[in-house]
Amino acid sequence: MSFKKLRASGAEKSLSFEEQQTKVNEVQKILGPLADKLPTLCSDASIIRYLKARNWNTKKAAKMLKETLKWRLVYKPEKIRWEDIAHEAETGKLYRANYFDRHGRTVLVMRPGFQNTTATEGQIKYLVYCMENAIANSNPGQEQMVWLIDFQGWNMSSISVKVTRETAHILQDYYPERLGIGILYNPPKIFESFWKMVKPFLETKTFKKVKFVYSDDPQSQKTMEELFDMDKLDSAFGGKNLAGFNYETYAQLMREDDNKKMSDSLSDCSLPTYLSPAEPEIPQEDASISDPDSEAFEEGGFTPSHEMASLILEEGTNKSAVSPPVGNEPGHSQSEAAKEVYLKDPV
Repeated sequence: MSFKKLRASGAEKSLSFEEQQTKVNEVQKILGPLADKLPTLCSDASIIRYLKARNWNTKKAAKMLKETLKWRLVYKPEKIRWEDIAHEAETGKLYRANYFDRHGRTVLVMRPGFQNTTATEGQIKYLVYCMENAIANSNPGQEQMVWLIDFQGWNMSSISVKVTRETAHILQDYYPERLGIGILYNPPKIFESFWKMVKPFLETKTFKKVKFVYSDDPQSQKTMEELFDMDKLDSAFGGKNLAGFNYETYAQLMREDDNKKMSDSLSDCSLPTYLSPAEPEIPQEDASISDPDSEAFEEGGFTPSHEMASLILEEGTNKSAVSPPVGNEPGHSQSEAAKEVYLKDPV
């Protein structure tokens, strides 16, 4: 079966560990110096996600990874802070749950019926912030997460095809294979029409990870019990946890996460890790960018332009050019602060 047919069917090749490692090595070879300069984003685990997303086609996976690197250099998702998107979170339309599923995966809760803004840019920025935060609080070795989508209060006026299309683009192209399973909980009958509109935006593999679950269906209940500790799961999804989202407590948790991320970033910046061992000094013609007072610098590190983003990703990049640091893809374990309960008991 051809790659195109495999991808269309959602089928995935089954490779041995040795075969997978060979594929990873091939991608690293295609990436060249980038693989060494960006060790976290180009780690074996990260590359494997891109390979799986492209059914182990090394050229397509390398191209996809390069596009992600370029996007991260320009969009700078690691620099988004709570204060930048706090207003988007006020209604609890999207947040990280304070529990994992039985596989140790981070859980993101989405409540589209609680949408409180209209600007696509702001909504996508908040989505990216939540993805980065969820990844940062993942258990070691766990690459995927769970999405729980609650349809309480949802109606057709909650729909934005533009936001839906952009969301699918961001998640599939820049966070491939991060979704382990998506649970659509009690979607109304009218949602079926919208789902047919959404389907063309989703890759077959992504589409197959989405499950429709209904509170009055015994099989659905079994699915939830297999995935979650029902004592911890929100009552909105059939669990026994009667707590509700508390904005103030959640905001404090996010600020603590931001502070930890900034602290980690400053520690990483203690050495110019974006320079390879063979390039310990900045060439004279680029010395201006090493000046902390230069406009090319922002707090926390170098801010690349579109031109620099393209330059660093070009094959055969001029070795005299200095590659800017990229915010490492988060992957550390959940902090003690992140384990605090931010869901308040109902009055």
